Amino acid sequence: MPDSAPPRKVRGGARITGAVLMLLVLGGIAVAFGRFSSQPLGFSPSPVRVTIMPGSGLGTIARELSRQGILSPGWAFIALARVRGQGERLKAGTYEINAAATPMTLLDRMVKGDVVQIEVRLIEGWSFRDVRAAIDAVADMRHDSAGQSEREILERLGAIETSAEGLFFPDTYRFAAGSSDLALLRKAYDRMRERVRVNWEGRQPGLPITSPYQLLTLASIVEKETGQAADRGLIAAVFLNRLREGMKLQSDPTTIFGLGERFDGNLRRPDLVDPSVYNTYMHEGLPPSPIALPGEAALAAVSHPPATSARYFVAKGDGFSAFSATLADHNRAVARYQQR
Repeated sequence: MPDSAPPRKVRGGARITGAVLMLLVLGGIAVAFGRFSSQPLGFSPSPVRVTIMPGSGLGTIARELSRQGILSPGWAFIALARVRGQGERLKAGTYEINAAATPMTLLDRMVKGDVVQIEVRLIEGWSFRDVRAAIDAVADMRHDSAGQSEREILERLGAIETSAEGLFFPDTYRFAAGSSDLALLRKAYDRMRERVRVNWEGRQPGLPITSPYQLLTLASIVEKETGQAADRGLIAAVFLNRLREGMKLQSDPTTIFGLGERFDGNLRRPDLVDPSVYNTYMHEGLPPSPIALPGEAALAAVSHPPATSARYFVAKGDGFSAFSATLADHNRAVARYQQR
């Protein structure tokens, strides 16, 4: 009937108008969402460090970012992560966030685990005291070994040795900020065990050392005795020759190590008769433990020494050493380089 047509048109128009409004609303949300995800965060001051604790969920992370004024609203960051299928993939750690970053790039960094890295370098020739001092100086590291004795630290590392000297491979180690100092020590300990194992298994036949630990101990002495890299192999060979012939090592660094805090920088004649077990002027053979961290070159010098008849060496004053096969030649070298 003629009077029924207009109502049908009105109802159809209402449905069309509702759909258009819904599309407009959704489009507006999409535009706003896109703007949120791609605009710089723009907070101040910048940059800011944020630590995400292990086990933190997406909601907790968004609230922490909002609490520190890095982004707002937090729900938008949650929605962004879920839309991209990354809501469960954010990694814990400490992040340094710049105001120029966008929520999108921040999300990508957290998924990758692009956390702040700390760098700790252990140096050839260091004592365990030096190692602990270097680690203690790193503010961004968790100091779980603080206040613990050397024995307690070794127990926590699962180490079988009774002395911590020489057990940690000298290298540059990188960790996420907030990592435990024990994680660094464990990695350096495992590296040294591996390098000692490789050098021991591939050693030159006939060496007068009977265990990997003896190789490590002698390498630590070679490390401390070497002034110039060119002399390292010959220094190792001299000590091996002395061990082979039952001669005392007569190493100043081992004797100084035994003196400990009594050493004032000058090694005197009375020090050479000190009863310390590390005094290789008094005792035959190797000392009971390493005295420092040996590097790869020192380990290799002991496991593959060059052929030489030298039994003695003396510092020349320029970092190099003079090597001698006989005591008479050695005394002349001492007179030339040390007594002039």
